[in-house]
Amino acid sequence: MSQPKYPGLFDRIKAIIIDSIVLIIFMIIITDIFSSLDNVSDNARIIAFLFIFLLYDPICTSFFGGTIGHNLIGIRIRQENNPEKNILFSVALFRYLVKALLGWISLFSVMNNEKRQAIHDFMAKSVVVYKEQIKEQCTP
Repeated sequence: MSQPKYPGLFDRIKAIIIDSIVLIIFMIIITDIFSSLDNVSDNARIIAFLFIFLLYDPICTSFFGGTIGHNLIGIRIRQENNPEKNILFSVALFRYLVKALLGWISLFSVMNNEKRQAIHDFMAKSVVVYKEQIKEQCTP
């Protein structure tokens, strides 16, 4: 098996930009839906926007191996010790919260380590890999 190549900062930033656009689209759709309904409670609005901002990344990462941005760029988030498996939801939520708290600072470490892990990847014991490599590792 060949030495894996890990996505660099540029691919990860492209995924972040795509996901930002996706989140804006989700917000517009939710806003349009709520504006067409009568008497939408504040609680429903809060839950919808919390779902968009808090759960989009962890749900996509744990169930699909990455967000829409990750998938379009061809990268996936996997367990560091088992790159064929997605990370668990609880780990994905923890990873996202660390990423959100540290912001862009978390990505500075991507260029300085062999597996190109961001700080949130170190803490969650996750790696970002190219989708093609997963297929290569899984085929005999």
